[in-house]
Amino acid sequence: MNSTHDLRSACWHKSSYSNAEGGECVEVADNFRGVIPVRDSKVPDGPILLVSPAAWTSFIHAAAK
Repeated sequence: MNSTHDLRSACWHKSSYSNAEGGECVEVADNFRGVIPVRDSKVPDGPILLVSPAAWTSFIHAAAK
């Protein structure tokens, strides 16, 4: 996977499981082809994990169990 992505145009979406009290918050950006950027919403300038769509789908299915 190419690790060079300009993420300035990322449209971040917070998990529906996140709460208003600042609990465990995950955000993903879905406006990139071939990669899913994932970050901690409490640290928006922190590290961003780039995963393949297949890996993200596997993660979502495993987390839903």
